[in-house]
Amino acid sequence: SIASADMDLNQLEAFLTAQTKKQGGITADQAAVIAKFWKTHRTKIHESLIDQSQWENVLKNMNWRVDLKSQSRHIDQINNPVAIVEMELGKKGQ
Repeated sequence: SIASADMDLNQLEAFLTAQTKKQGGITADQAAVIAKFWKTHRTKIHESLIDQSQWENVLKNMNWRVDLKSQSRHIDQINNPVAIVEMELGKKGQ
């Protein structure tokens, strides 16, 4: 729960306090150890979860624009918006 929510220190303290008060929960000493571990390794744990949740390809770059025709042989084609989207995909880590 702590890692998936990427809890900050205030959220962590509130969560661990609730866990110590819950019947069958953790002890205050266990809460202190968990808090110390989270403070030390939060960034590594968060990055690991992100790496595990990504697939092979990642979005490297994205460009978009909306075009309008101002002249055409056919009057019904004038002022019809056309969205053009360019997405660049690549392998994770490359």
